[in-house]
Amino acid sequence: MGALTGIRVIEMAGIGPGPFCAMMLSDMGAEVIRIDRLSQAGGGDRKAVLNRGRRSLAMDLKNPDAVTALLRLVENADVLIEGFRPGVMERLGLGPDVCLERNGKLVFGRMTGWGQTGPLSQAAGHDINYISIAGALGAMGYADRPPPPPLNLVGDFGGGAMYLLSGVLAALVERSTSGQGQVIDTAMTDGTASLLSPFYGLLALDMWTTDRESNKLDGGAHFYGSYECSDGKYISIGSIEPQFYALLLEKSGLDDPALLAQQDQAAWPELRQKLESLFKTRTRAQWCEIMEGTDICFAPVLDLAEAPNHPHNKARDTFVEFDGVVQPAPAPRFSRTQSAIQSSAALVGEHSEEILAGWGFSAAEIGALRKNSAI
Repeated sequence: MGALTGIRVIEMAGIGPGPFCAMMLSDMGAEVIRIDRLSQAGGGDRKAVLNRGRRSLAMDLKNPDAVTALLRLVENADVLIEGFRPGVMERLGLGPDVCLERNGKLVFGRMTGWGQTGPLSQAAGHDINYISIAGALGAMGYADRPPPPPLNLVGDFGGGAMYLLSGVLAALVERSTSGQGQVIDTAMTDGTASLLSPFYGLLALDMWTTDRESNKLDGGAHFYGSYECSDGKYISIGSIEPQFYALLLEKSGLDDPALLAQQDQAAWPELRQKLESLFKTRTRAQWCEIMEGTDICFAPVLDLAEAPNHPHNKARDTFVEFDGVVQPAPAPRFSRTQSAIQSSAALVGEHSEEILAGWGFSAAEIGALRKNSAI
């Protein structure tokens, strides 16, 4: 019994942040059905972690019968999420006005890169573009080369999926008192900008500069960053506070007086070189023996294959094996209404008749939809 048990969600199949939000809703107990394209029926892969926990209904939304059937599903849904370009749902006859007329309690979540309005709203784009205009990409990377493409965690999943998720959850809470649904316009540019709020605050306080690799948290400071070890592997340190920095010097055995000037920004490049030389004297495993678990703020830099086997992650079951696939466990954790993976990813259209029957369609109605190639 997850926290969202009893909540019914319609997910219009897409890529990236929409499916991630749907996965989170499913992990929390919601019944999520994914509306896939009929032309892709039979496709998909059960190992696609992003699609876990949902059943699939394949429909041809260019077929009026399919649109009529989907609107009937909307009448019994709590949430609908979609990630098409602005105007696509309206052209399909499934826009928020139509859906809310059918179901005034519906929470209609919209996920785009640029937002529903604005001069770029109809342009194609990807994570790297959205985080660029929000100011995030320009704050990342080394000073002497172009900003590197980061994993699409910041725009797609942080500024996109998690803001859609929080919007949906907030709207469901508000609905419990008003009895009304509403539309959520989630833009990855907006969400990424929101994530940058602390840094805009630091900028206003003259505690941050727009120059890359010149601040405490962007690789400029020698006491906050990653270092190569003698075996070619890496460790990370985040010894920002004076007491943690003092412990770093103690545990590393460094007694160079120059290193005592922790906050001397002019000295940071030279001090980084000293730490680079130090960490190359031992392997990553040896540094772990010396520093891991202390207040240095230390961790080995693990790759995707190594992370599930770290003792801390194993002790907390941060990763689980489900249907033979190692993957992150649902998060966050609840004391009573525990989240859980409901199923592996469905094949496209695998549950079409099952879903319709469970949502109130008769056998004759389902047969007619199949005969008319609507499903």
